[in-house]
Amino acid sequence: MSNNLYIAATGARSGKSAISLGVMEMLLGTIDHVGFFRPIIEIDPKINDGKDNDIYLMSSHFNLKTPHEKMYGYTAAEAKRLLSLGKEAELIEGILQKYSQMIATYDFVLCEGTDFTSSISASEFDLNAMIAKNLNCPVLLVVNAHKKSMDDTLGSIEFALDALSEKKCDIFATIVNRADPKDGEKIINLLKGRDLTGDQGYYTMPNEESLGSPTVAEIDKMLEAKVLYGEEQLNRHVLNFTVAAMHIRHFFDQIEHGSLVITSGDRADVIVACLAAVSSMSIDNIAGMVLTGGLVPEEPIDKLIKGFSRMVPILSVKEDTFSTARKLDRIHPRITPDNGRKISRALAVFEKNVNLSELGQRVITTKTTVVTPKMFEFGLLQKARAHKQHIVLPEGEEERILRAAETLLRREVVDITLLGDEQLIQERIVQLDLNLSGAKIIDPLKSELFEEYVAAYYNLRQHKGITMENAKDIMSDVSYFGTMMTYKGDADGMVSGALHTTGATIRPAFEIIKTKPGFSIVSSVFLMCLPERVLVYGDCAVNPNPNAKQLAQIAISSAQTAITFGIDPRVAMLSYSTGESGTGEDVNRVREATQIAKETNPDLKLEGPIQYDAAVDLAVAKTKMPDSEVAGKATVLIFPDLNTGNNTYKAVQRSAGAVAIGPILQGLNHPVNDLSRGCTIPDIVNTVAITAIQAQTEKNL
Repeated sequence: MSNNLYIAATGARSGKSAISLGVMEMLLGTIDHVGFFRPIIEIDPKINDGKDNDIYLMSSHFNLKTPHEKMYGYTAAEAKRLLSLGKEAELIEGILQKYSQMIATYDFVLCEGTDFTSSISASEFDLNAMIAKNLNCPVLLVVNAHKKSMDDTLGSIEFALDALSEKKCDIFATIVNRADPKDGEKIINLLKGRDLTGDQGYYTMPNEESLGSPTVAEIDKMLEAKVLYGEEQLNRHVLNFTVAAMHIRHFFDQIEHGSLVITSGDRADVIVACLAAVSSMSIDNIAGMVLTGGLVPEEPIDKLIKGFSRMVPILSVKEDTFSTARKLDRIHPRITPDNGRKISRALAVFEKNVNLSELGQRVITTKTTVVTPKMFEFGLLQKARAHKQHIVLPEGEEERILRAAETLLRREVVDITLLGDEQLIQERIVQLDLNLSGAKIIDPLKSELFEEYVAAYYNLRQHKGITMENAKDIMSDVSYFGTMMTYKGDADGMVSGALHTTGATIRPAFEIIKTKPGFSIVSSVFLMCLPERVLVYGDCAVNPNPNAKQLAQIAISSAQTAITFGIDPRVAMLSYSTGESGTGEDVNRVREATQIAKETNPDLKLEGPIQYDAAVDLAVAKTKMPDSEVAGKATVLIFPDLNTGNNTYKAVQRSAGAVAIGPILQGLNHPVNDLSRGCTIPDIVNTVAITAIQAQTEKNL
């Protein structure tokens, strides 16, 4: 099989960019170094600093380091000039030259064909087929089925596959994109029945309205407009356009959800009506306004607009209303690097409708044993999604939590409950322009579960002198309420800590969930994603000075956590000496812990005491412990105390550029995990996915 792939579309607006995103993420989940290459690009000097949108998207989202100029062969203008001069061979040769540099650098290169937005040649599809053949790339065909009959869709597929076959291209899969959901299965069966190209995969993806809709930011760039108000809301999706040229009593009938209202800048009545609509709970929320003719609101209207708390973006353009409406009708929506919501949704739709395992077997040549951070994070989301769990987030009013929740829901990774004041949370969602319709929101004090939880807590803690009144006060705390949800089975796990201390997250778990049989402590690990492998560090967050028995429990728990996340546990009990060479209270404690752990789990691959270099470096291990099955190959590293573990993980994170995922709590009967108060949105997404996987393991899914 090949070490490359060419994504070719049958025409414009096929959703090819969304397919490329999904395929690239799939590839990075199993292959170390993947490059992205476009033979011919269409660039606009006014957009992305003259960079091709899809190259810019892939480079930004997947952190590709290749310079932009090395990721394409020619611009459309250059290609058109060569073709017009009859220099087709020169065009192909130039593309091959640029491509050969990519294939020499990467294990796999994903190629994306042209956009069908310029007149490169009479038959742009044939040009893509010719390029794919000369690059020796198998072709993933993308067919646009939007607003087409089934016969028209099948006809375009047959035509495209015939053209590819004539060019002797290897076709390994066809994706029918933007299809009517009710037609998807029928299209697949008809294609398989016709057996158009032999052994290939067929998939359909439904039309996703948000991906085919521009944002106000895209419209702003396309119109070269001036943003008058609401600059922070430019990521709103525009679902339709409304020209406001009628009286106000008729205007409201034209407003739909996501409308972009186009009107002359001197229509104060329309502007005020739009602001009223934004504030009304009975009228659909508009996406924004475009004021035409270069006219801007006068001072009284300006003052009124600035007083509205629920702001929508308002743009100003010099053209008249008719010219502006014509321009907007020709806009081509794109997935841009700054639109995380579109990216998340595109990936979710792809992963839900395309059999990734089957597609991966078709496209991937050999699987590497190297595990990069991106591969590991991809695997977390895939594993969490496989058996969706219900995670409760107590800090439901916090912006990072809400943004992470939206990403998780769009990617369909978990089900989510947010805790807090429902009105405040809903207002925050509106202010941030998020879509959290799939999340459940619970105000603990108003919940029908509150009295039940109070009684349960009282029964668990009355032996400690807790009264019923105490129990009511304690259960009104969101961390305690979320913990009780997990304990009672109303949620599968909890993630907190963005606003609360570690103690505030762990203490309720100690009191309610308690530790697993055989474990006296809760401990933690970090998953340290190094450039080519993932290591488990424990304990770096909870236990300051564990004794020998506790250290053994940390080692056993950490090994179990490693298995949960697909890491073969080879446990190194770290100390300042290796083997029998050192003495002293600290090293003796590690030696005793090693013995306890071996007696408890005789089949566990475990070594200690051992120094860090001997644990992870084969050359050092051959000198210090040549006969050890752990030395030089350790994957789980247990530090003797919190001071050593916490400093080491931070040193490796900052100095080696590792991605540190955690802390992951272990030893509890049900999963609860703590966030750093400085956590980022990706940190929250990863931690929620980890919590879901722990819940799956607990249920033996």
